[in-house]
Amino acid sequence: MSRPVLGLAEPQLLVTDIRAACDFYAGTLGFAVVFTYGEPPFYAQVRRDEARLNLRWVRGPVFAPGFREREVDVLSATIAIDDPKALFLELQAAGAPFHQTLRTEPWGARTFIIRDPDGNLVAFAG
Repeated sequence: MSRPVLGLAEPQLLVTDIRAACDFYAGTLGFAVVFTYGEPPFYAQVRRDEARLNLRWVRGPVFAPGFREREVDVLSATIAIDDPKALFLELQAAGAPFHQTLRTEPWGARTFIIRDPDGNLVAFAG
């Protein structure tokens, strides 16, 4: 019997405004909006290359008061990237809000973290 193989993961990020989130991911981070759903929209997907993020509207705020101060590095998603430095420089030029700038981790990965308007932290690692 063959072992099951996992496929592409599509993290779901909670947001308080679908349109604003789509504008941020498309306009600042270079993703394309694949779809929005509902009227008014309450669900969407953005994609850049093979990376996909699903955006789900919630009645805000996304995080409980004080959460980000207590848990400063809790990630909502991690996206693998073949050239972290090139993407970092691209997003830096686009004015992306960094939670953590490009660095080499103790285990050798090159990473940086973006903070979206709702406080979701998205890591890019290679």
